[in-house]
Amino acid sequence: MPERGRLDPRRLFPTPPADLWLEIGFGAGEHLAQQAAAHPEIGFLGAEVFENGVVKLLAEVQRRRLGNLRILVDDARLLLAALPDACLGRVFILFPDPWPKARHHKRRMLSPATLDGLARTMKDGAELRLATDDVGYLRAMLELVPTHPAFAWLARGPADWRQRPGDWPATRYEGKAVAAGRIPHFLRFARGPRQPC
Repeated sequence: MPERGRLDPRRLFPTPPADLWLEIGFGAGEHLAQQAAAHPEIGFLGAEVFENGVVKLLAEVQRRRLGNLRILVDDARLLLAALPDACLGRVFILFPDPWPKARHHKRRMLSPATLDGLARTMKDGAELRLATDDVGYLRAMLELVPTHPAFAWLARGPADWRQRPGDWPATRYEGKAVAAGRIPHFLRFARGPRQPC
């Protein structure tokens, strides 16, 4: 039972899902739709602020008849604040807007506050998957996430961040990056065990 005032995400689905996965800023939703189709036992949550992307994903949901996907058309931080502790088994933040100008860095999705929210809502052992083709944002990701006490980087060698894992569908943003000559990077982190009080 979630804390008072928190959303019970299992109630969003007709049958309680085996696990819950969240994609923050799903763009046109191609990755989210492919994951939902490949894992019908998982309940998927997606948050996106741009209506064009939401419309594209809704068309794909209807075409594929995906009953295991729920969408928030708003800031994902509102959803994170409403979710109960330790409810998410996987989180994706793929090719977020890098907000490259220094004065705009505060608008980036990945921040200490967002990581704190993810640490609270992710289960022990849950996986956080990040992707970017922006070198500055990559640097920021590598400065923020591995130094957060809740997360451990899963990379063991260069191929672990240079190649997209086979169970990680491509997005159109990745395609655009490659077409423009930019190199995508794929980062995987595990939510570590909670420390007893």
